[in-house]
Amino acid sequence: MTSTQVDAVVAMLDDALPTSKDLESALKTVKDRQEALMPGLLPPEIYNQAFKIMAKRLEDVEVIKVNSVIRKRDPWYCGSKPSDLHWPALKKYLLNAKNWHTSDVESIDTTSTEVMSLLNNPKEEKFTCKGLVVGHVQSGKTANMTAVMAKAIDAGYNTIIVLAGLTNKLRQQTQLRIMSDLVERRRGYWHVRTAVDENGDFQKPPSGGLLSHSDGVQLAVVKKNVSPLEKLFRAIKETPPFALNRLKVLIIDDECDQASVNSASGETDMTAINERIRGLLKLFPSVTYVGYTATPFANVFINPYKPDGVTLDDLYPSEFITCLPTPERYFGANKLFGQPPVESDRDDSDDGLDMIRHIDEDEIPLLQPAKAKEREVFQPAMAPSLEQAIMYFLCCCAARRVRGDMDKHMSMLVHTSAYVTMHDKLASLIRGWLNVKDAELRVAGSNTSKRLETVWKKENGRVGADVASEAPIEFSDLIQEIPAVLDRIEVPIENGASDDRIDYTGNAKTYIVVGGSVLARGLTIEGLMVSYFLRSASQYDTLLQMGRWFGYRPRYEDLPRIWTTEDLALRFRALAGIEAEVREEIEEYRIRDITPKEMAVRVRAIPGMAITTASKMKAANRCAISYWGTHRQTFRFHHRDAALLARNWQAGADLVSQAENLGLRKVDSEAPLWADVPRTAINRFFSTYESHHDHKDLSSKALNDFISGAGEVLQKWNVAIIGSKRTRASDDMLGVIGQVPTVNRAKLNAASGSETADIKALMSRSDLVVDSNLKFEKNMKWSDLKLARESLVGNKPLLLLYIIDKNSKPQTEGSKNRSKLEAVSDILGYGVVFPGSKESSGNYFSVDVEYVSGDEIDEIDEEERAQTEAANV
Repeated sequence: MTSTQVDAVVAMLDDALPTSKDLESALKTVKDRQEALMPGLLPPEIYNQAFKIMAKRLEDVEVIKVNSVIRKRDPWYCGSKPSDLHWPALKKYLLNAKNWHTSDVESIDTTSTEVMSLLNNPKEEKFTCKGLVVGHVQSGKTANMTAVMAKAIDAGYNTIIVLAGLTNKLRQQTQLRIMSDLVERRRGYWHVRTAVDENGDFQKPPSGGLLSHSDGVQLAVVKKNVSPLEKLFRAIKETPPFALNRLKVLIIDDECDQASVNSASGETDMTAINERIRGLLKLFPSVTYVGYTATPFANVFINPYKPDGVTLDDLYPSEFITCLPTPERYFGANKLFGQPPVESDRDDSDDGLDMIRHIDEDEIPLLQPAKAKEREVFQPAMAPSLEQAIMYFLCCCAARRVRGDMDKHMSMLVHTSAYVTMHDKLASLIRGWLNVKDAELRVAGSNTSKRLETVWKKENGRVGADVASEAPIEFSDLIQEIPAVLDRIEVPIENGASDDRIDYTGNAKTYIVVGGSVLARGLTIEGLMVSYFLRSASQYDTLLQMGRWFGYRPRYEDLPRIWTTEDLALRFRALAGIEAEVREEIEEYRIRDITPKEMAVRVRAIPGMAITTASKMKAANRCAISYWGTHRQTFRFHHRDAALLARNWQAGADLVSQAENLGLRKVDSEAPLWADVPRTAINRFFSTYESHHDHKDLSSKALNDFISGAGEVLQKWNVAIIGSKRTRASDDMLGVIGQVPTVNRAKLNAASGSETADIKALMSRSDLVVDSNLKFEKNMKWSDLKLARESLVGNKPLLLLYIIDKNSKPQTEGSKNRSKLEAVSDILGYGVVFPGSKESSGNYFSVDVEYVSGDEIDEIDEEERAQTEAANV
């Protein structure tokens, strides 16, 4: 028996699998063919060994699908083979030419292999496959895309169409990246149908059809605009059927939630771009469509059915949805802003990095007109926070020069408006400030230089050594580099109407970039260190995509800062939680082997924000919220409202007094615990307790409606008080049980005078075992604890009361993310654990929230029109 013979049979099995029922059928097919050609040539051991190798490969395929919800199909892709050309060449280029870290390349290899395993096998005769890849903003989705392209070509795809952005600049940027990373590695194998210059979009070939060559791979990088898509459509229509049948097409839709999704007003209407993309898919006999996005909110609201309600239609990812894991060195919304508890423990340390600076509300009128229609006559003035941000940026540039990064791009982003006229005025304001301050900034010891030093000393070293890879730079070292920074600084305007736009080709640039829509999606700001962000986007996807500060910061991880309003910072924080929930939802469906068609991804709503544009949410259903299998908790409080805190205290006192008087206390429990408390007492507590207005999922009506509608299941409750032996007793009596132990919960830093205290999380995982004999172990997850608890106490819900010490302080001295609670009295908060599973509720939910008002919708529409104008599309 030779390895060559075994390899040959393995290859034959690989070819036979797509048209076989299973591996055994494929083996029979291969055996029959070989016996018909040359009877007795191969001994049974050869077939057995090849069968074992293929069986092992197929087992491995199941392992790699760790992040995906898929349509059930036979596995076919197990990773790159030694005979492959394009992925090995790309891998070598990333490691040797671009000097990528080995772990990063290995991560791309693993994640792209998973995506590849979800695509259709190009060896099948005819197929249509549609899927969605969910990444992170500025996280390297393009690297995954090019890796998938390389592996797809190696596997047998021969036509790649990339739908790349709404602007010429974005299309060009994408094509240049694909050319350098992929095409130039094996230039002789490619037939490129679009040019690399800014106006090099698709043009119909003189020969008429799409195919002018039968060898190699075709590539077209096409702007998502009606004209080039129409030209591509016509070229495909004119391709002879025999040639069309030979095409195995992979369509990559970059930022697929933008323009691709049907946003026409009627359910059966189509926007022009959506119609043409749908048309492309229908023309190809064998096609896989893969959308890439960091904000999939519009995509999961697509109606996957035609108006007849039966046939699949549109671009809904019916075959698979997969999430790319968070890269190790990536700065995302949760890392920068922290996130509210999804599966958080109150001991978790993800409060967000100390990089967010708040813009006072009274400064906003200096930079934005009161109404958008006043923008033509409005003249902005320099706000103290903007001046501070500019000074800090100058110091950052000087510090990086001290670190030896003179040849690197350095950028600041000022993003306050969607309107072109405002961009021009703000850029003029910044240029004027630089001109006036230039002389004093160059002189050590001047008043302006002293202010510069104050700004730097306030910020320097505030990000811990666990994040920073370089030592902090002293002001005495960086001041020497300030003149060089001033000599190189430019203030370009990045919008479609500007003649002075960013250009990172050639020598290293030092930019303060002012801009609007083009910055909101796709375009990378190189070396971004400082962001000044004042936009008021009211949609999840728009707000997240505006976060150009997400990404990687090699050798300057300690320097990035974001100036924004407290409200926007809280919105980003809430969105970090929404992102985590969507990914968790996809993970749960993967574990339960549910396909995208069988279960829609659920997206929770945030008060005052739209998930995506209303036209893209035509197919979304607003249903009652389900609490089955979840735990909820109060973590935001009106900590200075004495009357409200007193009412909530009384609600808790009445509840425990009633439970105590009914004789329901469990005397053998270490914590105060009452068993089988009647539902009426729980309903009364929720009716009386007034949660923070941000806790829409904890409103009295939502909770009581759910509990009352649950039938017999939620009739009896366990109630416990969670306290700490290390803290003092409460000031006041909690009903008939007297004073109770408190817990320490410091608040996250907020703007001075804020009426809200956000403690991030109230509950700890260990609290879930209070009413059972379950032994808590630190490595147990929330889901593990809930299942274990339910096995011991049944489907009984648990209400936990917490008395938060009004004098709560950070656990670590000198914490940069938290501060003293300073409440007017001890605060009664609660957590609740519901039995059951999250899927008990049906297909989709969102909480009833305060809708965006009609006036706000008009403003959003006007801003969107301005964004389109600014982007020049």
